[in-house]
Amino acid sequence: MKPTLLLAVPLGKTFEQKFTDRYNLTSDLKQREGVDALITIGAIPADGAFMDTFPGLKLICCFGSGYESIDVAAATARGIKVTNTVGANASTVADMAVALLLASVRHVVEGDDLIRAGKWRGGNVARLLFSPSLTGRRIGILGLGAIGRKIAERLAAFETEIGYFNRSKKADAPWRHFGSLIELAEWADILMVAHRADETNRHMVNAEVMKALGPEGQIVNISRGSAIDEDALIAALKSGAIAGAGLDVFEDEPNVRPELIALPNVVLTPHIGGGTREAFAAMSDAVLANVDAFFAGKPLPNPVA
Repeated sequence: MKPTLLLAVPLGKTFEQKFTDRYNLTSDLKQREGVDALITIGAIPADGAFMDTFPGLKLICCFGSGYESIDVAAATARGIKVTNTVGANASTVADMAVALLLASVRHVVEGDDLIRAGKWRGGNVARLLFSPSLTGRRIGILGLGAIGRKIAERLAAFETEIGYFNRSKKADAPWRHFGSLIELAEWADILMVAHRADETNRHMVNAEVMKALGPEGQIVNISRGSAIDEDALIAALKSGAIAGAGLDVFEDEPNVRPELIALPNVVLTPHIGGGTREAFAAMSDAVLANVDAFFAGKPLPNPVA
């Protein structure tokens, strides 16, 4: 009998077609009996009580690298394996991080708005024409995982200096390692937030970090909204404690705070960093590889626990 996979989120026909030969698929979220594996995303909560409603659940596969809302300890205690697709969309997310940085530093959105309004450069010409270049600037990367590395490699090509803070120093990384986030922020002109964010490091980027970054500093977040204290970020952007920000993620998605929307020195996108055809295909393949390996009794390609 084919194992049954429950799709907690709609992932489309292209995704489903990769599985139908070997597995039974269901999207009925009320189904509990007979479900062998759950395919979900990290933002959907799955605690022990939820897992207990699936008597035959053996595997939880996260579509994407995040698993912040999955109670991994509860899964482990129940003999349920957890996987993700870390690295599958790293290039796509890194591209978005660079796009947000350029848009913020070079006032791309503001310039677009002025052109569309027939105002050419508007009244603040100095803001548009005398913004700092990326060349020679110090880029601080919070989290040197698959995405952080891709960001570093891309921004190094802009003739920048690269530094990073990570839970541990990477022996194979050619960039400068800092012992704390504050030290990194004091050194950097720009902070790229790329670490795995969860409740253990909520609001890691706080008012102290923004103050250390300084009035010409920029922040880009393609991690999770919880990584940044949004109250502190709004205050810093309003007061000029930092110069600007580019955000693809928010604390209360899909709700974005009106204060952020009203600010002219922040570029906002609706969590689309990993949203390309190529990334979707790669994540689908990674999920399939995890599922195939599990039911074949082989080592998991991307185990979380």
